[in-house]
Amino acid sequence: MSTPGARKVLIITYYWPPSGGAGVQRWLKFSKYLRDFGWEPVIYTPENPEAPAIDNSLEKDIPEGISILKRPIIEPYFVYKRFVGMKQGEKVNAGFLQEKEKPGLAEGLAVWLRGNFFIPDARRFWIRPSVKFLKEYLRDNPVNAIVSTGPPHSMHLIALQIHKKLNIPWLADFRDPWTGIDFYHQLKLTSFADRIHHKLEKKVLSSATAVTVVSQDMADEFNEIVKRDYKLVTNGFDEEDISPLPLNQLDTKFTISHIGSINSSRNPVSMWKVLSEMVKANSEFAKALQIKLVGKVDIGVLKSIEEKGLTPYLSRIEYMPHQDAMFEIQKSQVLLLLINNTPNAKGILTGKVFEYLGSGRPILSIGPEVGEAAVILKDAKAGRTAGYENEMEMHLILNEYFIRYCEQSLESNSGNRLKYSRKALTGEISKILDTL
Repeated sequence: MSTPGARKVLIITYYWPPSGGAGVQRWLKFSKYLRDFGWEPVIYTPENPEAPAIDNSLEKDIPEGISILKRPIIEPYFVYKRFVGMKQGEKVNAGFLQEKEKPGLAEGLAVWLRGNFFIPDARRFWIRPSVKFLKEYLRDNPVNAIVSTGPPHSMHLIALQIHKKLNIPWLADFRDPWTGIDFYHQLKLTSFADRIHHKLEKKVLSSATAVTVVSQDMADEFNEIVKRDYKLVTNGFDEEDISPLPLNQLDTKFTISHIGSINSSRNPVSMWKVLSEMVKANSEFAKALQIKLVGKVDIGVLKSIEEKGLTPYLSRIEYMPHQDAMFEIQKSQVLLLLINNTPNAKGILTGKVFEYLGSGRPILSIGPEVGEAAVILKDAKAGRTAGYENEMEMHLILNEYFIRYCEQSLESNSGNRLKYSRKALTGEISKILDTL
């Protein structure tokens, strides 16, 4: 229940249970532990969002008795789906993940319309009614601070107006960049639309009382737009989600597991080649190998696996609730971390890094060998990183992991991981809120 005398913080978030997927985790977990640091969360979220998935298991993390304000949202996705021939029950994939062989002309045109007419995103029609509702609500139910978390960046535009009208301190939290996000160039923006995106981004960065980011690279990018003190609060793992398994309860196969979606920019083509060569060269490796992919997978990734003759070793699960996904992480022999092969790759630091880290299972990361994810894995002694085309290093890592698997000694030494626990990170967020 709420703590008497606690300060209140209004959290404006598009993603909230029963919505599933990565977007909901960060502020659900912060909300779970905020009371321990003297803050009472009040959640403002859509009543009927276009959720990437439904995951009722996340509702156990909602603190008992918190205020959750839900208001209806109008989104253009029903038009988008009809335009591209999707059924109304189908989910729109994030990050331009393609499950079809080739996107059609209608889909390309729909992306152009979406990028140029729905700025900053498809939730823009929720801004005005949200501001109207929250202005009235906050006059009768005052709070000490506001948090907006994006993407979608429309959440920041709601907070911007409330901050201006009611002069309430505002923390803008960025889980991903805005104009620097890896698929920004795929939005087919006109120069006019591009200017509006940059103008709105600059307005948010310069107006917020404080800005938090999940990686140092994002802070550096934002400093090129607006010079200010950006607070780094990474994603993390919840210790309550993890009970590391003894070695005798792990997968019996040599599982290399990826938990989460894989779009085209994460396709580890060189690694599929290395695995194919190892299968052909070592019958024991071939007998033990299993490639486990849990989540949406781009059609191009599946084609690469097929071309390398690895389809017989592939096990796919399209989606599973978070608590089940955590169990898959814990019992896998090797966890595969794929960093988008994009210009901002060095700064990509997804929530998956930390949930993998918390499991204590060894990690194979394919990405920049001097990137932020690689530094954290090395610091925590949790895994190894191979560059996108460093086939020799991939072979060395996989061979070492396989030998240790055969010896039943395959585990990592994640001794420096507790600083990435969700509770510790909530303490960092609370310190920032305290200063507002």
